[in-house]
Amino acid sequence: MPSAVLRKRKNARPAHSGSRVENAYAALKSAIRENIYPPGHFAAENEVANQLGMSRTPVHEAAIRLQEEGLVEVLPRRGILVRAISHRDIRETYELTIALESMAAEVLAARSSSPDVNRIIARLETETKAMESAIKKNDLDKWAAADDRFHEILTGECGNGRLSRMASTIRDQTHRARLLTLRLRPLPVKSAPEHRAIIEAIRKGDPAAAAKTAGAHRRRASEIMIPLLQKFSTPNA
Repeated sequence: MPSAVLRKRKNARPAHSGSRVENAYAALKSAIRENIYPPGHFAAENEVANQLGMSRTPVHEAAIRLQEEGLVEVLPRRGILVRAISHRDIRETYELTIALESMAAEVLAARSSSPDVNRIIARLETETKAMESAIKKNDLDKWAAADDRFHEILTGECGNGRLSRMASTIRDQTHRARLLTLRLRPLPVKSAPEHRAIIEAIRKGDPAAAAKTAGAHRRRASEIMIPLLQKFSTPNA
């Protein structure tokens, strides 16, 4: 059983049950997002609980939360099954992502005169530079991590809390798809320049251009991801 992520949290023994649920949730979600628990992986709840040094109850409660987010299926009296990523799932996810990230970029551009936005732009630039550096070294894992952080900052710091929460939930699916297709797709050399176009539109205070560039960026990614996932999904997926 792949347990490296879970072992990191084994010694963190929270004082109350709510914290134990959060601990189990964070550990399981990290393992799923990073494909340590890949699609189709089965994990018995008691084994996960043993890895985390806690009872089965908080693990089960954490699994229920992950099921509501579409990441797992809880099998009664058996355990947790990590859900596959179908091309249909990812198409719906990208449709939402395009809408949310377009709006996030638009909101940030409308606030471009705020010192807060200057700080956000600096963070977006840092992650874009990290992507460029990773591509030069052919380090796709570091590229994917920096790319994920860019999109997390874009939506998480836009100033709309509801948008941020929605984007956070669906970003888990796009990140999983990104990692699954990372070595099947062409080298992602276009992503960093597209990120720079988004940043520039935000910096100039052009909401329409920011929304357009952010939407086009995610739309292009979906046109790569969906056909790749379609090759590996079942006919009914």
